[in-house]
Amino acid sequence: MTLKKYHYYIYSQFIKSFLLISLVFFSIVIIVNFFEEIRFAEKYNTETYFTIYLSFLNAPTLMFEIFPFIFLLTIKFFYLNLEDKNELEVFKTNGISNLKLIYLLTLLTSIIGIIILIFYYSLSSKLQSKYLDIKNKFSNNNEYLAVVKDDGLWIKEEREKNLFIIHAEKFDKDSLQNVTITEASEYYNNKSTINAEKANVSSKNWLLNNVTLLSEEGEKKNLKSFVYNSSFNGEIISNLFSNLNSLNIYQLHKLSNNYSKIGYSNTEVKIHLNKIYSMPIFYMLMTILGFIMINKLKIIKSRFFTIIFGILFSVLIYYINYFSGLLGNNGVLPIYLSVWVPLLLIFLICMIGIIKINEN
Repeated sequence: MTLKKYHYYIYSQFIKSFLLISLVFFSIVIIVNFFEEIRFAEKYNTETYFTIYLSFLNAPTLMFEIFPFIFLLTIKFFYLNLEDKNELEVFKTNGISNLKLIYLLTLLTSIIGIIILIFYYSLSSKLQSKYLDIKNKFSNNNEYLAVVKDDGLWIKEEREKNLFIIHAEKFDKDSLQNVTITEASEYYNNKSTINAEKANVSSKNWLLNNVTLLSEEGEKKNLKSFVYNSSFNGEIISNLFSNLNSLNIYQLHKLSNNYSKIGYSNTEVKIHLNKIYSMPIFYMLMTILGFIMINKLKIIKSRFFTIIFGILFSVLIYYINYFSGLLGNNGVLPIYLSVWVPLLLIFLICMIGIIKINEN
């Protein structure tokens, strides 16, 4: 498609509004996050500059969550700016209808959405990973580490100057299977090894079944059951992997595959991936919806009330998405439906609105 002068003008005005509103929201996010990080700074005695640094690291991930609503407000401000300059009438006089405007803005939004998906999300996940790494170093002094790999779940924990390396082939809620617990000194000298067929980790006192104990002296002992005192339980282990925003798309796919290999539910990862993939479409729908709203509700010309109405509507959509995601996580709705049904509803509303605009 060959771009004409009015294309450049429309696109430039929309991008200016988008950047301005994004900057405003980014500033708000930084300020709010700064006050949240002050609590952390007070607890661990960190410097003020470090609090600001953490706020900036965390902000891009929070921004990614609110981009759909930024697009909703962007289209409203874009429309009001054109209306203030009487440029909408000029467009209509030159044969540029509302439908044409919607088409051009939807096309631009889709391009911005793809850029955000490919480049911005990768950057924000990297910064979020750094943010979590820094906070973990302060909060637990590297006393524990947990990771899921191709060969299963690995956990490292330190207790009473001893190091425990735990490996399990399968993990399902409160149960570990084919467990190996290796105890070592602080200088990494092996002291003992525990092998168990199964471990109940519903509490921090793990109940191991069909156990083989191998002492430091090489003595072997078989037991039907054995209690291992850990810093972890099933809930804590699950929560260690709950922040998926710190992983890029490739890492999320790899994590999903690894979860499947160890028998752990990858539903949450799949829902997260679908939400990421749906974002460009979400942006497009919010742009169309915002255009329809401001076009049909011309009584709301005040920018203040435009922001308030946009925020209220955004909150409603957020809770619909959140509730649908919960249904997906709990297995009430299939994974794909839990993510795409809210978008389908917005799409139907947009189609009805476009028909109404076309009739006018």
